[in-house]
Amino acid sequence: MLPIERIEAIPARVPTIRPHHLSFATVDAMDVVIVRVTAGGIEGYGEASTIGGPRWGEESPEGIAAIAGHYLAEVMLGQDAMALNAAEDRIARAVRGNYFAKAALCMAIHDVVARAKGMRLADLLGGPLSTALPLAWTLASGDTARDIEEGERMLGLRRHRDFKLKIGAKAPEVDVAHVSAIARAFAGRASIRVDVNQAWDEPTAARWLPALSDAGVTMAEQPVAGWNVPAMARLQRANPRLAIMGDEGIATPQDAQRHVTEAACHAVALKPAKHGGVAGTRAVAAIARTAGLGLYGGTMLEGTIGTLASLHLYSTLGEYAWGTELFGPLLLRDSLATTAIEVRDFAIHLPEGPGIGTGLDADKLEHFRTDRRRTLVPA
Repeated sequence: MLPIERIEAIPARVPTIRPHHLSFATVDAMDVVIVRVTAGGIEGYGEASTIGGPRWGEESPEGIAAIAGHYLAEVMLGQDAMALNAAEDRIARAVRGNYFAKAALCMAIHDVVARAKGMRLADLLGGPLSTALPLAWTLASGDTARDIEEGERMLGLRRHRDFKLKIGAKAPEVDVAHVSAIARAFAGRASIRVDVNQAWDEPTAARWLPALSDAGVTMAEQPVAGWNVPAMARLQRANPRLAIMGDEGIATPQDAQRHVTEAACHAVALKPAKHGGVAGTRAVAAIARTAGLGLYGGTMLEGTIGTLASLHLYSTLGEYAWGTELFGPLLLRDSLATTAIEVRDFAIHLPEGPGIGTGLDADKLEHFRTDRRRTLVPA
């Protein structure tokens, strides 16, 4: 028995190393919520991140903090953290939607249990199938020459050889020219993918996806709105050399099953935040694997805490045909964790140590937290 004694949800905002351009926003800082669970005197940590606040999805950092720190906390305080299946079921039933908040609390509870048992989170989840997963990088400055220079630097450092470009904010012909130039620059040395983030309608995607395929692009992520599964299916049939990947359209196992039934994609982007925690992520991954769809370990650009939690979970789920995108900490100017992620030889490596493999830097969290005013006193 490991009764949950305390649950805290603390929002923070951490600057990025450069502007991160997406079709719907330009991000120069990441809004995160750290969830801290105390059970048996042991602390466990989870993290939710929102790209551009609530611009990517329905949840805001303020809302995540309120849901996790109040509505979910009130049904979990006093419960046995060791009863992980019961905990996830209770969290899932407590509120509708709010998957980011649910996932952050779920991960924090798993972390505290793993720490109490003195084992890695991956081992608590049955053991890793791999301790190193391929790590992609997003070239998102929007400037062709700068993106090529950045990609060359990443190749030279042996950090990344799979590059994704965020497109959709500019005219399609401008985006396609930009991507094509980068694809030519890295032909035979790195893979190039694009993420449209739902910015195109079906006629636009039908016109421009073939050009991207001809340029050497291997995968296009969510080219149309997540709800438009029939369009995804038509685009996949029309572009057999290009893997269409579902992201925003695949949150629940039911979403995944619909994409399988309609043959709407060749790849699925996993994100524990979308799926509401460990059980939901496992369910979506199982459906994708059963249907022969390639897995991609996605990210909401979480910091080290959320990234390592995802890494432990992903390591137990099988092969990743499209690698992972767990580079969030590398995009941030600072960290709320006490240790850094390990990236080498084009992969992110599973850490040792109990739980997710890092602690929380309380001083950094205090500095970056956004839930209270700080009074500046002249020196």
